[in-house]
Amino acid sequence: QLAEFNAEEKDLLESISALKAAITVLSKHHGGSLLQMPRSHMLSVAATLQHEMRKHSGLLAGALSPSERRAANSFIQAPEDYFDATPTFKQSYAPQSGEIFGILKQMKETFESNLSESQKEEMANQKAYEDLKAAKEEEITAGQAQIDTKTGELATTDEKNAQAKEDVVDTKASLSADEQFLMMLKEKCQMTDKEWEERQKTRQQ
Repeated sequence: QLAEFNAEEKDLLESISALKAAITVLSKHHGGSLLQMPRSHMLSVAATLQHEMRKHSGLLAGALSPSERRAANSFIQAPEDYFDATPTFKQSYAPQSGEIFGILKQMKETFESNLSESQKEEMANQKAYEDLKAAKEEEITAGQAQIDTKTGELATTDEKNAQAKEDVVDTKASLSADEQFLMMLKEKCQMTDKEWEERQKTRQQ
């Protein structure tokens, strides 16, 4: 999408530059002096007009009126014959030259407006992309933090389990020792009982 915008921007900038040059050439000869415009300049303006109208036909669809299109096409087809060079040229020449001048300016303004809108849209798209990227990075950071927390909790639980297992072993060992001690006590008690009984028997004898 960025590559497409860059190509469109470059294309419009080139067209705007070409139209500015054509307007500059025409403005130098605007009015009566247009008759003295070099043929090469007139052909250059006509070629620029034709090229830009073809290249941006879709963009110019609603920008130029039917009469403006007819005037532009007449000028493109015969730029040298377009302006009336008869003695009455002051009546017919000025409006015709003004019309071509106006068409070029209208096209330039249309391209500039379209370029501005495209740039604003691209900036909005770029901001939306950066906002989305930032949000995703925050989610990733939060997710990683959650994983780290869970990993820590698991390690603590494992440690507690290991300690608990050791405690069970120790308790079992202690219980076994206690049981052995109890057995020894019982044995001693039994031996004492026997000794007591034997003493009693001895006394009775």
